Amino acid sequence: MLILILSTLIVYWQVKDFDFVGYDDELYLTENHQVQAGLTFESFIWAFTTFHTGNWHPLTWLSHMLDCELYGLNPMGHHWTNLQLHIANTLLLFLIFQKMTGALWKSAFVAALFALHPLHVESVAWVAERKDVLSTFLGMLTIWAYISYVKKRNILRYLLVFILLSMGLMAKPMLVTFPFVLLLLDFWPLGRLGNISRLIWEKIPLFVPVAASSVLTFIAQQKVGAVYTFEALSIKTRIANACVSYANYMVKAIWPQKLAIFYPHPFGMLSLWHTFWSVLLIAGLSFLAIRMLNQYKYVAVGWFWYLGTLVPVIGLLQVGAQGMADRYTYIPLIGLFIIATWGISDLLKKWHYSKIILAVFAIILISAFSTRTYFQIKHWKNSAAVFENATKVTNYNWLAYNNLGLALMRNGKAEKAVFYYKKALEIKPDYLIALDNLGIALFQLGKLEEALSYYSEALKIDPEHAGIHNHIANVLAAQGKLEKAVNHYTKALTIDPDLAITHNNLAIALVAQGNLEKAIFHYELAIKKDPEYADAHYNLGCLLLNQKKNREAVAHFAEVIKINSEYAQAYHQIGLILVQQGKLKEASKFIIKAIQINPNYSEAIEHLQLINKSLNIEAQPSDIER
Repeated sequence: MLILILSTLIVYWQVKDFDFVGYDDELYLTENHQVQAGLTFESFIWAFTTFHTGNWHPLTWLSHMLDCELYGLNPMGHHWTNLQLHIANTLLLFLIFQKMTGALWKSAFVAALFALHPLHVESVAWVAERKDVLSTFLGMLTIWAYISYVKKRNILRYLLVFILLSMGLMAKPMLVTFPFVLLLLDFWPLGRLGNISRLIWEKIPLFVPVAASSVLTFIAQQKVGAVYTFEALSIKTRIANACVSYANYMVKAIWPQKLAIFYPHPFGMLSLWHTFWSVLLIAGLSFLAIRMLNQYKYVAVGWFWYLGTLVPVIGLLQVGAQGMADRYTYIPLIGLFIIATWGISDLLKKWHYSKIILAVFAIILISAFSTRTYFQIKHWKNSAAVFENATKVTNYNWLAYNNLGLALMRNGKAEKAVFYYKKALEIKPDYLIALDNLGIALFQLGKLEEALSYYSEALKIDPEHAGIHNHIANVLAAQGKLEKAVNHYTKALTIDPDLAITHNNLAIALVAQGNLEKAIFHYELAIKKDPEYADAHYNLGCLLLNQKKNREAVAHFAEVIKINSEYAQAYHQIGLILVQQGKLKEASKFIIKAIQINPNYSEAIEHLQLINKSLNIEAQPSDIER
């Protein structure tokens, strides 16, 4: 067990220095105020009632909230929790198979493959995939409790199985197939081969939480529009992609190359031969597994574990635009690991020196996978790295190009971002998000007319997109066309009245028009919609300050500092108010703080010099450094 822990730590230790990824991490953490608030009564209720991200997984939300309590938004802590859960899953998998089979080394080999396989990197190194490692942890505990129940059947032990499975489903609905997994384990290695109908009836209560989780998940995904209709994606295309995905996962399990965060769905572009050979492979292996049922039970169990646990995510009910995903293999690959471990052992057991050969083979294979995993993890150090890798190892990956552009934009590289947004649009000309992002990048570069042209294209695709109306208004405001800008801001708020940023932007335009009372109204609405919106507080504070309402202005500037202690302008404004009140020494402290945050803040430096002149003292470097 110590070797399993140490080897996993050595390979994954690098994640402690990794950043969040700009793909779902913002939905789960970096832009989610409910989660950032930590474990409060309100956030607890929210976790159990929200369908945010198109999922119902309250325990996953609570685990992220706990991390925010412990680590804030320091990525290291969040990565560390994922790694701890992955190690716990590895140890539980080892203990479960050791307990069921008594085969120490085989169980250790299955656990080592699970811990160190490159396909599992995505589930561990991606903070947003907490749901994978957490649900699997509860799934492993469910199996452990089930083994105890099988040894001594009573209502309390069964109740524990029921509770743990229910909790696992509240972390991720991937466990909906677990009643069938328990049936497979009844067959092998538990050897409960007596009354089949009794074994099935025994699992019936477990389908209650499974059904509840399935219904809630479907509602959640329908709410965010993530589920493809059969008109948009035919059943024929779904089945073809499912068969090809089953085959591709097996290929990547054996030869884990060209792994990416996103694989675009082929959407009917699969060749007939590719589909045919995939169907033939699955049918042939299924036939073999059934033929070997009596002599090699583990083959059937492993194979149907693999096939069955992939069913929820294989694309028959298509959610999202991915064709397949590495994270989907986190539990299913265990089935293939079972076949490989027991199968190779049986193949070589009549050979001379079979134990030595097996040991050498195991060391070579684990070493090879560990090395590949170590280098695969490096691609997850930040958003730019993970999406740049995806553009290199996949074809026609419009989402990867777009998200690489986003990562570059956040790093201040707008010119490079424009290049990648245009690459995304070459592949998918009607990609609304890329059109919008390209407009934003061009706006930042001062190319206003070009930005407007792309926004106009986006608006043709979705005339009722509030965000695009907001962005068009930003361009028009920058061009001084305030009336047109106000019209687009108003249209955006008609579509979505909860857009805090649009209320703020509209207020800025209204101030420029001299309509101050209406501007105050929209600043207040922005703050009502998002109480943590620091810019809206600051802008309202400045407007109130201009109206000589100093007390109200100070309250908003103080709120800005409470939200973001590094907001230099808020310290500066409080300092200026204190100057007006004749409190020069106190004012200098706030202005010094502003300069500490932004040493190039020329206006604050000038004001500090004037204060010091009034106090007949010179600004000392040490004052600003403190």
